[in-house]
Amino acid sequence: MKGLSLGPKVRKSLKRKVLVVVGIIIALVFIFPIIWMAEMSFKTKAQNIALPPLFVFTPTFENYSQAIDKYNFFSFLKNSLIVVVPTVLLSLLVSLPASYGFSRFNFKKKKDIAFWILSLRMAPAMAVILPYFVIGGFLRILDKPIILIVAYLSFNVPFAIWMMRSFFDEIPLEVEEAGMVEGLSRLGVFLRISLPLARGGLAATAILCTIQSYNEFAFALFLTSFNTRTLPTVVTQFQSHMGILWGPMAATSLLATFPIMIAAILVRKSLVSGMSFGMVKGK
Repeated sequence: MKGLSLGPKVRKSLKRKVLVVVGIIIALVFIFPIIWMAEMSFKTKAQNIALPPLFVFTPTFENYSQAIDKYNFFSFLKNSLIVVVPTVLLSLLVSLPASYGFSRFNFKKKKDIAFWILSLRMAPAMAVILPYFVIGGFLRILDKPIILIVAYLSFNVPFAIWMMRSFFDEIPLEVEEAGMVEGLSRLGVFLRISLPLARGGLAATAILCTIQSYNEFAFALFLTSFNTRTLPTVVTQFQSHMGILWGPMAATSLLATFPIMIAAILVRKSLVSGMSFGMVKGK
């Protein structure tokens, strides 16, 4: 008797099903903390500290009520947006011409300067908070959005320059040369050809800069007080003499994820194309 053999279609179908199952398992592993956080946000304090954990319970919206009313969620969200939006716009405004210059022009010590810019991104936040605090105090801008915007620019601009440089590198020089033949200046080529072709990378860079600024904790904690605190610093309010308030903390954390999720959904097509830019060329 000959051994059983599977046809090509059966093997392909089986392989696809195995990949789907593996993909679902991997996805569940990554989203499990979010599911657990969402579950905690609908539990009472007693239910959150129960052992073994409760998976069947009557949900409550009291934690969300506390997050919005008692812990001023929307006030902190407004502070975050006031800081994040100008930071991202200024980061792109500065980094786009700089990254295009690194991509298209050759000049003395180009690699050294590029690495120096990248090294600015490597500096740990705690190493530069004290200088920012002293400068902010001298200029009387502590506890104001401007101090956070300047601080966030210091690590967003180097990141954006290096990221956008890679996207500009993928644009063929022949396309820009054709534009110059048609009478466009170098600035015209940048604005009308290179920038539109790199819009996927622009969206990816913008959303990553947004996430970095939106989630930043150390600068926001040490350079501001209650009036200008951003959302990540809210977690410090949930520690009391009675322990950690897990329910309101989970509710606030879940609410804080929605603005980033909405932003990612709005630019999802450009984000995917930006992340895959250059893969066809094998780079």
